[in-house]
Amino acid sequence: MTPLKRFYSLLRLDRKDVLQIIFYAIFSGLISLSLPLGIQAIINFIQSGRISTSWIVLIVLVVLGVIFVGILSLMQLRITENLQQKLFVRSSFEFAYRLPKIKFEEIYSTYPPELANRFFDTLTIQKGTSKLLIDFSAALLQIAFGIILLSFYHPFFIVFGFFLAILLYSIFKFSYHQGLDSSLKESKYKYKVAGWLQEIARNNFSFRRQNNFDFALQKNNNLVSNYLNYREKHFSIIQRQFTQLILFKVIITASLLLIGGFLVLNQQMNIGQFVAAEIVILLVINSVEKLILGLETFYDVLTSIEKIGQVTDMNLEEETNANALDCFSNITLETENIKFKFPDSTEPVLQNISLSIKQGEKIIISGENGAGKTTLIRLLSGLIQPTSGTFFINDDTFKKIDLKQYRSHIGSIIQGETPFKGTILENITFNNPSITQEDLKWALDAVQLTSFIKTLPQGLDTRIFPEGKQLSSSNAQKILLARSIINKPRILFLENPTDKMDEQVAKEIIEFILSEKNKWTVIVSSDNKHWKTNCTREIIMNNGEIIKDLKK
Repeated sequence: MTPLKRFYSLLRLDRKDVLQIIFYAIFSGLISLSLPLGIQAIINFIQSGRISTSWIVLIVLVVLGVIFVGILSLMQLRITENLQQKLFVRSSFEFAYRLPKIKFEEIYSTYPPELANRFFDTLTIQKGTSKLLIDFSAALLQIAFGIILLSFYHPFFIVFGFFLAILLYSIFKFSYHQGLDSSLKESKYKYKVAGWLQEIARNNFSFRRQNNFDFALQKNNNLVSNYLNYREKHFSIIQRQFTQLILFKVIITASLLLIGGFLVLNQQMNIGQFVAAEIVILLVINSVEKLILGLETFYDVLTSIEKIGQVTDMNLEEETNANALDCFSNITLETENIKFKFPDSTEPVLQNISLSIKQGEKIIISGENGAGKTTLIRLLSGLIQPTSGTFFINDDTFKKIDLKQYRSHIGSIIQGETPFKGTILENITFNNPSITQEDLKWALDAVQLTSFIKTLPQGLDTRIFPEGKQLSSSNAQKILLARSIINKPRILFLENPTDKMDEQVAKEIIEFILSEKNKWTVIVSSDNKHWKTNCTREIIMNNGEIIKDLKK
């Protein structure tokens, strides 16, 4: 979909508001252009040297017209404010809904926070769309009505209308694609600069050393140089358009003054008509200037819509209701000849994976780095889907399973997962109303968080920073563990869940998780020896294949 079509689709969602803005613009344009007629009549009265009630009435009508135009403009502002608010709300929920559901393949080669940063383009769309709807609609209508009104004064002005239409079409036709293309490239490097600044902020300790600091500045300099290069190209297009506008204004102003004066001298137009015509021409020229200057806003809006559209176009995970897992007390997993490869890879990361996992098994997946342990856990947890082969859950094909239902029965800790900004309670429970105080106490005791929570003045209501920055790595990991078990899931998928804890604490938590009292299935990858000692089954992997499947 082209950026222009995206913009049209965006406006179509608020068709009623847009039509109201255009409706008010029509009335405002008609009244604005009727004012010169009133001024023309007043001048004619003054020329005749007569002061009458009609003259006073005309002045009152002109003043009332100015007031009414102001009221219409105020009403337009109210509508555009409503439109801006709806755009913001709709965009925020679009991102909030989509970001957790985007397919793994879609975001594999992108940085998710960079995608989230594109939300700020909503602000450009808000302000730009408001400006375009008010200024462009008013300008276009004033140009159209102005040319129609001028044509009644003299047929020559019809030629002026054709010339103006050709000029506007030419400016748009020959600069639209160049302007949009340079704007998109400029935006691309704008986000690269923002992304790099985000990396500097995220790893600020790494860049404190002088050599590293110099590298950060040099890379920023390269990105900014590219941005300025495309910004300058975009500005040259805007500058060319404005130069054409200046030339147009000079030619039109000079020619119309000369021709208007000639018509007055030849008594084909009286002085009142001449003044009124010049006022209309100035309104038309100012409207043309609004259109040309507004093209930069137009490019910005289309660019922002395209950047956001690249996120909203990403495919989401499919959800079906073919099988509700709630009716099962046990979940059995089975794979047959599964292969998986990453989108940018020619070789599979997993191949010939066939295994069966029954409810309650405690399994450790071991092997060297790069053996495929993490990929297998993420595949079994439903985070990614196999490239080929079959994945069965309770004897049904994985493709038919409702992912939402499946995930409601699993708990997980994925490598790289961190606490989010919010209270400790929110991080553990996500404000799930079905979680009781007994459940919460059980989870906190199980991961040995209770004593730490008691030391905090605000307890569970203590707010933590993004990534749990003010927490020790051990406590941050305990919060994730408490989160994974709080709902008492049927399956736990864990990637290095205790690697940041003291050995004795890790041992006690491992013993709890693998206890026979807990009927959940555990599938874990970790170098901690206590997992291997206490698990009832070990799957050993090498080069993406299962080389041993040992049951104890």
